[in-house]
Amino acid sequence: MKEYKGIIIALIAGICAIICCYVFSGNLVDYKRTSGSGGLTATGSANCDFESDLIVWRGSFSREGTTTQEAYRSIKKDAEMVRNYLLENGVTEEEMVFSSVSISPNWESEYNENGDRLRDYIVGYNLYQNVSITSSDVDKIENISRDISGLIESNVQFASDDPEYYYTKLDELKLQLIEEATQNAKDRIDLLAAGTGANIGELLNANLGVFQITAQNSNTEYSYGGYFDTSSRKKTASITVKLNYSVD
Repeated sequence: MKEYKGIIIALIAGICAIICCYVFSGNLVDYKRTSGSGGLTATGSANCDFESDLIVWRGSFSREGTTTQEAYRSIKKDAEMVRNYLLENGVTEEEMVFSSVSISPNWESEYNENGDRLRDYIVGYNLYQNVSITSSDVDKIENISRDISGLIESNVQFASDDPEYYYTKLDELKLQLIEEATQNAKDRIDLLAAGTGANIGELLNANLGVFQITAQNSNTEYSYGGYFDTSSRKKTASITVKLNYSVD
């Protein structure tokens, strides 16, 4: 009896080992067939040229005076001149925003005959104010930003920044490019499969690349974290999509 029991136990152990090996080898084959490191992988891309439909232009002006009251009266007068100048050139009240006035003291130092500093004292005040114009009339604001001679001739110490250009339908454009880049990647997968005689299985992985916006016809290098150009009115948007499919 003991011999029979030993034989039976050995048979059971052998059968279990065979089953385990079969299950393990089957899972291993399935893993190799469907693992993200195998199969077919392709990267698709899409790009689109577009023109900005929103412009932001900023400028600043300053005044100085021996007292804050004197300087404030001067910069308040300049702010009114800037406002009237913009209104005369077609800018609406809703399109312009004036910042609060910032004040900084103007210091000088007193020294003795040996060059030692005795004290610091205030000799006047510098006042600064910014104005920002946001408009969908890109041509209008662009023309104004290029010619501020009227303000200069009025003795306003006005400094103009370069305009910034934006696109209000960027979300819709992103979705369109993602769809096109995904289709482009799938088309490449199909070509690879046809060329290698493989049968495409299920989608294992999909990675979306960073969204890039550059000036049209520029040689700007793409950034790892994405590039967003605001200095050009005409731009090019691009994106990549990477797909990984299993093969049967």
